Amino acid sequence: MSETTADIPAATHDGPPTPARRGAAHDSAFLRACRHEPVPHTPVWFMRQAGRSLPEYHKVREGIPMLESCMRPELVKEITLQPVRRHQVDAAIFFSDIVVPLKAIGIDVEIQPKVGPVIADPIRTFEDLKRLRPLEPDDVPYVTEAIGLLVDELGGTPLIGFAGAPYTLASYLVEGGPSKNHENTKAMMYGQPELWAALVDRLADITSAFLKVQIEAGASAVQLFDSWVGSLAPDDYRRSVMPASAKVFDSVAHYGVPRIHFGVGTGELLGLMGQAGADIVGVDWRVPLNVAAERVGPGKGLQGNLDPAVLFAPTKVVETKAREVLHAAQALGTSGHIFNLGHGVLPNMDPDALSRLVAFVHEASAR
Repeated sequence: MSETTADIPAATHDGPPTPARRGAAHDSAFLRACRHEPVPHTPVWFMRQAGRSLPEYHKVREGIPMLESCMRPELVKEITLQPVRRHQVDAAIFFSDIVVPLKAIGIDVEIQPKVGPVIADPIRTFEDLKRLRPLEPDDVPYVTEAIGLLVDELGGTPLIGFAGAPYTLASYLVEGGPSKNHENTKAMMYGQPELWAALVDRLADITSAFLKVQIEAGASAVQLFDSWVGSLAPDDYRRSVMPASAKVFDSVAHYGVPRIHFGVGTGELLGLMGQAGADIVGVDWRVPLNVAAERVGPGKGLQGNLDPAVLFAPTKVVETKAREVLHAAQALGTSGHIFNLGHGVLPNMDPDALSRLVAFVHEASAR
């Protein structure tokens, strides 16, 4: 994830993509798995596959700040395609960052190296909410343009759009940056419930608009990242967060594209995350797939859940652990499984290890 507009002509794709534009990817293993249809092999892609672990990524981004790199369509296209070329994954993930829509509406946010997003003026009052104006498509023309370029080049490989979930965005906005304990966030949630509800509802609208731009430009699926929601107890999630996430999923339901929900450390929230409206629920490595399936309930696909740290072990160990994930999914008796890591690709991970893992998953799961 994170992961000045280039001087190239704007894309000319107006309105929602036609079935023909998405048709090349329609029968991909990834989208078939999302629909619980038979697949030739278990599809695999990796969160943060486009980025820090790839030398070619560092080369093309040299000297370009993170948020600026998200606003250059040709660069976004290149970075998004890099892991598809190298690893032969079954889906591309749009290269952007969860704070891009906040930057686009005028929030003073920068991504500081080795720190993450930093907000100059945190949101703490109702007056501060006025800074969170609605996101319009014209605010992010570089997103529409980049996705148009990608869809034309990806052919039969589907493109996953994504956005940050309201809780995670709210945490950055309230804390002013990354936080271990989310004390200011929770203080607002518990002590000023009306302000909190207004904040996450406004962020739900911004997130919905950002996803709609991506879908209408040609994204074949979308994923909502809730990186920090694992810090919450189930009752707090149900009462104070779930309505905003559900609003996001409901807002894009009519497009008919698969909707994926992922969070870190969310074992106790998996059932609620499924209820929020996702078609596929991401599972981190802390919860076995059979347990996750019980918690999420019937009718939902699962995505995951190899521990990223396993990739630093010898190849035979990686294959053994990957096979365990595949066998666990097979035992569930569903084709609605997408192989992924239980979180993102780590910066110092060997890219060749990822390529070997993709090839192994494809071979070991071939029908």
